[in-house]
Amino acid sequence: MIYLIGFMGSGKTTVANELSKKIHLPYIEMDESIEKNCGMSIKEMFKTHGETFFRDKETEFLKSLTNKAIVSTGGGVVLREENREYLKNGLSIYLKAEWKTIVERLTSDTDRPLWKGDEKEKKQRFEDRLKLYREAANEVVSVDWKTPEEIADEIWARLK
Repeated sequence: MIYLIGFMGSGKTTVANELSKKIHLPYIEMDESIEKNCGMSIKEMFKTHGETFFRDKETEFLKSLTNKAIVSTGGGVVLREENREYLKNGLSIYLKAEWKTIVERLTSDTDRPLWKGDEKEKKQRFEDRLKLYREAANEVVSVDWKTPEEIADEIWARLK
């Protein structure tokens, strides 16, 4: 199993799609899968059941994976130590983006519940997660100023 981890907006889903084409493995978008399994959007889960409910669903989803695939994880999957340990059972690749890159990519995003609110609060969330991504990662790939194809090529070169 190959897990792509990183903050929201780091390109996990786009890179998973590109990498899937290169190495001929299916890719799974964790958040989409959880939404499908629960029959509601993440935004609705947060509003109706709270963040803990959603984090429980992330852990359940990780544990349910059995077939070899590329998994684009949710940005907060690393918040639980149990998940960070589980990610180490496969190859966990941290797509590292600088704060400026994240802001540029998410400026007009209205679907992510944790992207709303105060700029200082969002940046603090980003900074708080950096060490967790590093802790959970087997590999770190910088994504700033690179196309998804270039990032997938770099990952593929490391896998060979």
